Amino acid sequence: MTLTTSFERLTLPLERPFTISRGTQTTAENVVVRIEDDAGNVGIGGAAPSEHYGETAATVEAVLPDLLAVVESAGDPHALARIEREMRETVNRNPAARCAVSIALHDLAAKRADLPLYRYWGLDPAESVETSFTIGIDETEVMREKTEEAVEAGYGTLKVKVGTDRDEEIVGTVRNAAPDATIRVDANQAWSPREAIRKIDALAEYDVEFVEQPVPAENPDGMRFVRERAALPIAADESCVTLEDVPRIADKADIANLKLMKCGGLREAMRMIHTARAHGMEVMLGCMIESNASIAAACHLAPLLDYADVDGSLLLAEDEYEGVPMPNGRIDLETGRPGTGARR
Repeated sequence: MTLTTSFERLTLPLERPFTISRGTQTTAENVVVRIEDDAGNVGIGGAAPSEHYGETAATVEAVLPDLLAVVESAGDPHALARIEREMRETVNRNPAARCAVSIALHDLAAKRADLPLYRYWGLDPAESVETSFTIGIDETEVMREKTEEAVEAGYGTLKVKVGTDRDEEIVGTVRNAAPDATIRVDANQAWSPREAIRKIDALAEYDVEFVEQPVPAENPDGMRFVRERAALPIAADESCVTLEDVPRIADKADIANLKLMKCGGLREAMRMIHTARAHGMEVMLGCMIESNASIAAACHLAPLLDYADVDGSLLLAEDEYEGVPMPNGRIDLETGRPGTGARR
């Protein structure tokens, strides 16, 4: 079999500027991979690189020719284990680049079997969870407006970015605007351990579900300190990047938050999910700000999760790809398109 490969960079405008404790962005740079077989089936996968993890769209484009050479040499999209192993041997880092190829291969393999990806994996769509919708840091009244818009759009679970000198005011404002919503907060490493304890105690009064990455990943003892004393469950994000991180955080967090762009592909994400379960942790799948070229694949993991935060494409003003429908935050896998469901 001959496999033909290509890729292109997309600059995607956001609906609104998106701010977390580390900074603000107004566009997202994604790179989309296409892998086509002799029969005209096309697999689509996206990379959403993060400079925080040492990747940019330029580095993705630089390594993709080597990664796609591995795919073309294999000539078989079903040889997923071998291809992903050889990609890691070829490019050890650049997980978002490897992830784009992994997604495109899975999309193509499932299309060749004429099955949606969740069925290719043998998963039950009835076990899917809903995604949260993220409220980025902004002026407090703007965050109120964003919250009201999200509630009006039907989103019942909100993830609120914090890490400011007005975190309690922010969460109180969101709770007031969304009295019935499930609220999670994400500090993106912004607090010291003792500050985290104080803030989490205060935020617990607003019926918050859990707190994501309260302290820097470089302070694992601080994370353990917070988990042992905090009034709310703790999720690890920046502390949970690769499979090897899962055992290391098992006594420091209640929830492992993995992302395809951090771990390097769908097979690795599966391994992380099962490893977290073996360590008694709950599992969340997050995302970067991404096109449906990659978000669609993430949605097919939803039946394996406790929590999902796969709203990256929902934050875009426009996207050249459509994916899995998410009405009111519900990840609707039963539309039944073969592959991931991503298409131009």
